[in-house]
Amino acid sequence: MKKLLKLMLVMMMALTIAGCSGESDKQTILIGISPDYPPFESLDGNKMVGFDVDMTKELFKIMNDKGGNYEYEFKQMSFDAISTSIVSEQVDLGISGFTYHEDWKDVIWSDKYNDSKQVALVASDSSIQTLDELKGKNIGAQLATTGENCAKEIEGANVKSVKDVKVLVETLSSGGIDAVILDEAVAKNYAKDAKYKVLDESLLEEENMILAKKGNEDLIKDVNKALKEFVNSDKYKELKEKWGA
Repeated sequence: MKKLLKLMLVMMMALTIAGCSGESDKQTILIGISPDYPPFESLDGNKMVGFDVDMTKELFKIMNDKGGNYEYEFKQMSFDAISTSIVSEQVDLGISGFTYHEDWKDVIWSDKYNDSKQVALVASDSSIQTLDELKGKNIGAQLATTGENCAKEIEGANVKSVKDVKVLVETLSSGGIDAVILDEAVAKNYAKDAKYKVLDESLLEEENMILAKKGNEDLIKDVNKALKEFVNSDKYKELKEKWGA
């Protein structure tokens, strides 16, 4: 009886140790995110919400169901700091409505998870009706975005680049700038407010992707496998409709 009891205690200890080891072996992925870009990511009080937030939950669930041992944490930072934080290994992934930047040489990109385009948001009472009428105007854009690049290509434009999109939209509302260049989904989100409208033409067609540092190809490979399953799922369609992304 004593031998049996000792054997049972040994087995229980082994299972406990194995369980603890499994938890400690989890790979924590730090994700850089800038929650000022609804509907992709924004703050609702202290809670972070948006399409990218919900997508991340789904991706890691798929990755773990496929044999991964991941957990993740979001690290809030300004959009322009995410790519440099990835290169300096302060975060592992960037998930924040990113579109491809050809000049970012030290990062790798996932497959696309969404089609996107850069458009102009103007005040609803603005006389500006076409992209051609943006020439020589005061244009706002988020720092380190493709929208900023588009704004700088507008002939004669005086470009104001800031870190926070909310600041740009507030400046547009007060008349400090004539237009803001934004991702279409973000612009349409603001245009729900009758104070703003989106011009019909687009400045750039592009795609949303996830980024990581060069050398993290195994992680991006797992992300891409999960993206493929996610994008082909009903959950993807549900979240697209939910957030208007």
